[in-house]
Amino acid sequence: MIEYRRDRLFVEGFPADRLVERFGTPLYAYSTRAVLEAYGRVRAAFSRPGTMVCYALKANPNAGVCRLLARQGAGAEVVSGGELRRALAAGFPPEKIVFSGVGKTEEELRLAVRSGILAVNLESEAELDLLDDAARSLGRRAGFSVRLNPDVDAGTHEHVTTGTAAAKFGVERPRALAMYLKAARSRRLSSQGIHCHIGSQVTSVAPYRKACAAVVSFVGDLERRGVRLGFIDLGGGMGVSYGFGKGLDLPALASALSKELSSWPDKRLIVEPGRCLVAGAGVLLTTVLFRKKTTKKDFIVTDAGMTELLRPALYGAKHPILPARRRKGGASVVDVVGPVCETADHLGRGVKLGPCKQGDVLAVLMAGAYGFSMSSQYNSRPRPAEVLVDGNRAWISRQRETYRDIIRGEV
Repeated sequence: MIEYRRDRLFVEGFPADRLVERFGTPLYAYSTRAVLEAYGRVRAAFSRPGTMVCYALKANPNAGVCRLLARQGAGAEVVSGGELRRALAAGFPPEKIVFSGVGKTEEELRLAVRSGILAVNLESEAELDLLDDAARSLGRRAGFSVRLNPDVDAGTHEHVTTGTAAAKFGVERPRALAMYLKAARSRRLSSQGIHCHIGSQVTSVAPYRKACAAVVSFVGDLERRGVRLGFIDLGGGMGVSYGFGKGLDLPALASALSKELSSWPDKRLIVEPGRCLVAGAGVLLTTVLFRKKTTKKDFIVTDAGMTELLRPALYGAKHPILPARRRKGGASVVDVVGPVCETADHLGRGVKLGPCKQGDVLAVLMAGAYGFSMSSQYNSRPRPAEVLVDGNRAWISRQRETYRDIIRGEV
């Protein structure tokens, strides 16, 4: 889907340099075929009857991408009122939407109840009370699950580890049990399931197996107390290879979870993939502004930086960086940096890159997840355009921002 053909990089049937001629840079381009094939792989791996795949919108909430997945029958996992509105607008059925997040507002909970979504994933007893109040005021019943914190270290970056007792996410077992029992006394709350999420970019099956075992044990405690659940939601976080190491083995994960859940054949499994559906489908295209050498470094300065792709600055993440057109000649080791006034502003350090000059186009691969969704207007930089590519067709899915967009609303 994103590959070289005779030294020219293509996004499906569209040359990357032609995308730049047409739409400018910085530019996010997404392969529709890559999204659909990734979804197919997830569906094939998680073959347990009744499994529901809920796309994690935070990875990439682009309307075009969301519509593609909604049309394939996917559900959605959202973490804000804005994402819930996006999911509904994209066509995800309310009964296939779960709402996560540690700090939901009263307005967001009321929106969830009015929309009739499958479940709000609760993070505290105070949130349970607020959901009860919202349901009562609207005269509706609200489906919920509690996010159990299993105290499992997923072995990933500390910024995206969410399943340990030190994390702000989830509820420890005794309090979670008390929440379900309290909710059972409410006429407005309906316990739909149990939720768990241990982190992001997880590449080992073992942490999932351990977390699933903790959830299964907890479900047994609940059922012995008369609390019946319809689903077990084990979250997302399935890691992918960025060209530097292996991604998570999805069939192995699905097999391990099925074994752990074998004692509960009546419970529907929910998984919440985000990155593994869209990361490989996206590329960030950027133009070389300058080449700058010091006694210590050789810098390639581009028109994209941490405002377009934050992951390298925030997590030390590495992405493959390739030229849109390969030229003959020796490669050199360079730092690819952006124009933002921060030392941390880089797209790649120690990158081995062939001949490169001012005006050339570079492609940052594996940028479909947590790319545009984490972009910002820092340094008053307009955010880039997003395009979808299907075969040899390409179209704008999100217009490039203008300076007028940046100051809109200021007085």
